[in-house]
Amino acid sequence: MAETNPNPPIRTIQPLAETPRRSAILKKLRGRPTVKGSVIALVVLMVLVFSAPYFAPQNPYDLTKLDLLDGRLPPMSESMDGLVYWLGTDDQGRDMLSAILYGLRISLVVGLSAVAISTAIGSMAGLIAAYVGGFVDALIMRIVDFVLGFPTILVALVLLAMMGRGVDKVILALVLVQWAHYARIMRSRALQERRKEYVEAAANLGFPSWRIMVFHLLPNCIAPVMVFATIQIATAIALEATLSFLGVGVPITEPSLGLLISNGFQYLLSGDYWISMFPGVALLLLILSINIVGDRLREALDPRR
Repeated sequence: MAETNPNPPIRTIQPLAETPRRSAILKKLRGRPTVKGSVIALVVLMVLVFSAPYFAPQNPYDLTKLDLLDGRLPPMSESMDGLVYWLGTDDQGRDMLSAILYGLRISLVVGLSAVAISTAIGSMAGLIAAYVGGFVDALIMRIVDFVLGFPTILVALVLLAMMGRGVDKVILALVLVQWAHYARIMRSRALQERRKEYVEAAANLGFPSWRIMVFHLLPNCIAPVMVFATIQIATAIALEATLSFLGVGVPITEPSLGLLISNGFQYLLSGDYWISMFPGVALLLLILSINIVGDRLREALDPRR
């Protein structure tokens, strides 16, 4: 009679993947013409934005190259140096095409940075709250409720009024007002996964808590957070443009889209529409493309659909 091993080797129990397969998700996304157009628009914008020094006819940061005599020139005008202003100039003689490309770069940097940092902080806070529970859970969620109890734009205005203007300060202000959303979503998802068998099995095998949270809970909870983060990129960009429009965002020496719209707002009734209209169209195109991709991605990852 064959002998049985009283101590069989222990295998780590891996959770089953609950998200749709990658091919199925891509198939759903490819079937939407709006998604294709939005992805193409995003790719074109990102190529132009991060290659702005090669495509922009002028460096809007170099104040020595600006000529006030070229101020408020209409589109397709030509300067005395032979430079063609395809989208016209603003009141400072700055080429609008160059300013929009550099302004889009600031918007993308602020949006991506703020969302990335907020996702990391909020996800870890929500994960810890769901796994530890008790007093830690109550403390973190009360802080989350306190942050979400104030209007986002009001908190951002107060923070920037205290810290001053600057791209880094805008990113910090956006992180402080957005991380709580990710914490609530992560906690809600992690509470569902916390009661499943693979988490209990990993705990019984003696795995440390940090390993269970990072390598077991987090991969199964990150999908709704990432979808929400995609949509929040557009929200962060719009919020940065709003703060710059109100004069508390980036400095006036940096061509933010909100600042460009604000500079041309006073000239709308005088016929100089291009100073505000073209930056507004660029901002609208960027936000709309990100929202469409994020919304379709949410639908593709929704198991009920």
